[in-house]
Amino acid sequence: MTLSELCEALGRSIGWLSQVERGQTEPSIPDLKAIAAQFRVPVSFFFRNADAPNDERGWIVRGSARAVMGSAEDGLQEELLSPDISGDFEMIRSVFAPGMKRAVMAARDTQDGGYVVSGELELTIGSNTYLLKAGDSFQFNRQPYGWANRGSVPAVVIWVISPPAY
Repeated sequence: MTLSELCEALGRSIGWLSQVERGQTEPSIPDLKAIAAQFRVPVSFFFRNADAPNDERGWIVRGSARAVMGSAEDGLQEELLSPDISGDFEMIRSVFAPGMKRAVMAARDTQDGGYVVSGELELTIGSNTYLLKAGDSFQFNRQPYGWANRGSVPAVVIWVISPPAY
């Protein structure tokens, strides 16, 4: 696949892809999903922890070594906290930007749970909407869901998904 073909498939410019390659811009989560789909790999492929010492690989993820997906401008930044996604679940640190929202999306074949570390998050599960604050937690199984951060500060949530979705 040429760069031009990839850019056309992604609906992005060669300049944008070049900036991603050089680390000058961070692709959004939808961009990473689209790239992963083009190469038939899971999104987790981009969460490599290859620089970890051999005795930590598969066990430990250092805070300074986590890969970030998305950006505050996109409304959602995520970091894989799990060393890999070979187990029964994955842990993700999600930061929801103020004023951003995602409409309710179709249910996926996962069980999700989480803990709000800071800020507030409006979480819609099925047809119910809940305002979650720091210290609150949630869990749902194979339900459509959406979110909104109507506050003025980022909402930080530790998310657990089983089986891994990335």
